[in-house]
Amino acid sequence: MTTAAIIGGGVIGGGWAARFLLNGWNVRVFDPDPEADAKLAPVLAQARRALPSLTDVALPPEGVLTFHNDMAEAVSGVDWIQESVPERLEIKHAVLASVQAHCPPDSIIGSSTSGFKPSELQQGAARPGQIMVCHPFNPVYLMPLIEVVPSPQTDLALVEKAEGILRGLGHFPLRVRKEIDAHIADRFLEAVWREALWLVKDGVATTEEIDEAIRMGFGIRWAQMGLFDTYRTAGGEAGMRHFMAQFGPALKWPWTKLMDVPEFTDELVDLIAGQSDAQSGHMSISQMLAARDDNLVGMMRALKANNWGAGAVMNAHEAALREGTVLGAHADDLEDVSAPILTVRRAVPLDWTDYNGHMNEARYLQAFGDATDRFMALIGCDAEYIATGGSYFTAETHIRHVDEALAGATIEVLTQVLAGAGKKLHLFHEMFEGDRLLATGEHFLLHVSLETRRPSEPSPAIVAALDRIAAAHADLSTPEGAGRAVGQRP
Repeated sequence: MTTAAIIGGGVIGGGWAARFLLNGWNVRVFDPDPEADAKLAPVLAQARRALPSLTDVALPPEGVLTFHNDMAEAVSGVDWIQESVPERLEIKHAVLASVQAHCPPDSIIGSSTSGFKPSELQQGAARPGQIMVCHPFNPVYLMPLIEVVPSPQTDLALVEKAEGILRGLGHFPLRVRKEIDAHIADRFLEAVWREALWLVKDGVATTEEIDEAIRMGFGIRWAQMGLFDTYRTAGGEAGMRHFMAQFGPALKWPWTKLMDVPEFTDELVDLIAGQSDAQSGHMSISQMLAARDDNLVGMMRALKANNWGAGAVMNAHEAALREGTVLGAHADDLEDVSAPILTVRRAVPLDWTDYNGHMNEARYLQAFGDATDRFMALIGCDAEYIATGGSYFTAETHIRHVDEALAGATIEVLTQVLAGAGKKLHLFHEMFEGDRLLATGEHFLLHVSLETRRPSEPSPAIVAALDRIAAAHADLSTPEGAGRAVGQRP
């Protein structure tokens, strides 16, 4: 089992701990605070609620979480060490020296620093090549981006290893090609922050009005297209050259106070804090964090459906989670098909629940539809085959709702072939949470030519795969509820 040591259990360190833990790593948290476990608990609760909602396949079983106040105990034998202590260079130097005194020489040491360059962190280090910046964004358990910043002394083999691990956690590692104060993203944030402070100080806008300008305008565009692609599209068919020719001269106009910073007087702090309280003080911080996570999950799942931006990262992570399991296999890869086949294993996302707090009717159909799609792919009716002009169409569906499924529950669907020959396919799905039956879905499908839209014979390879499974499942008993009409209950 792979193990990560998190040095510092605050908001960022806690987010790292959650990301590793929920992806199956054992996690050791080093924090001298005697209440470190209590402070980390709400972060883990938020992560357990939100992170499984991103993917349509279940995350691996959680690792084991332990807390330590002895550095040697925390970092001995670990694969990854993430330093997330306060942004003071002398503290980081002391912590990194203690880490290197006790950790394996081939462990990855990443720093969450938002400002320091890796060469600054490496000053006086026993093994400078082991240290790099791995700068995350809050909440670490949801946000994909990690800025990976090596210095000329950093071992590039370790950097590449770190990037592979980050991808395995569902992150998007962005290699920063030259070390620079504050890396890439925070330099943009600092520029926007400076300008926002001036706008509030000069009475041009309130904190709420500035936030509305971002979230109702360019913030949405940037979430899916970034800065340069947004401006490229603004140039019309002529693209970036036209945009720069049209708006480039504006860079010489005194629109911003980019290089000036307003003095942080008590009056300015009181003004901004008061406006912020008026803007969102009706919500507790925990309510705001829940809303933030719900919104992030929703936006990222929308991007996921289009395989775009952060959504493409999630799709790649899902593919990796399926690899090597029955959820990614072909029928020929399965030695034994005599039992109902696992076709879905996933968490119930936050947006699948209704006003009663449980999974709504449409989502049961979606889960069973996903199970049917997975079975089709298993026997060879996958996207590549469908592109050649053949597919299965559902002709009839019957769903029984047996018990409740709540957001966050890990559900599994087992699929049994009731009949499969020629053009016809009759499937029976059972949905479970653990040993608890939640629902059944019975589906009758016909293989169809996409050119004529009429029933047609499947390919010989599909017929062979289906015949094998149907023959094996013929020895199974007829499941409870199969063939039952609407309204018939036990």
